[in-house]
Amino acid sequence: MQVLYIILGALAILILGLFVFSLYLPSRLKIERSLLIKARPEVVFREVNTLRNWERWSPWHQLDPAMKLVYGEKESAAGASYSWESRKRNVGRGSLSITESRPYEYIGIHINFTGHGISKGHFRFEPVGEHTRVIWVMEMTIGQNPASKVIGLMMDKWVGRDFERGLQQLAVAASH
Repeated sequence: MQVLYIILGALAILILGLFVFSLYLPSRLKIERSLLIKARPEVVFREVNTLRNWERWSPWHQLDPAMKLVYGEKESAAGASYSWESRKRNVGRGSLSITESRPYEYIGIHINFTGHGISKGHFRFEPVGEHTRVIWVMEMTIGQNPASKVIGLMMDKWVGRDFERGLQQLAVAASH
């Protein structure tokens, strides 16, 4: 019986420790990756600004090529949108819309991950000679839930890998 009390006590201390640790973690996340792409800003911009093109380079489209996509009336620039539904748990369902589009410079997006909240993101396009530095950013509020905050520590690594893969695929798509 004493062993059970020791295990329960250790578990209580661990949970309390994680709770206290989570108090010092941010309630907002920012994930950012960039890549220098061998293409002019207008080429890379068009690839991102037209949502149907995302099927060629988005890392999540690659995870489930059979996902159901429904495009809005507009396919590019501010107001363009699509929704997706996937049977794969790591893709899920949701919607994405372009909220702002400044040619060859910036594209703002909102992503609604059904059941997981809304994230804001953007792409910046910086000319570097004949190349373009593409910066992909996503920001989200994870709230004060201690478990969410601890999981948030790993989000940069998880989603960051997807961003890196997507930027590599964007580079390939923009070079054709």
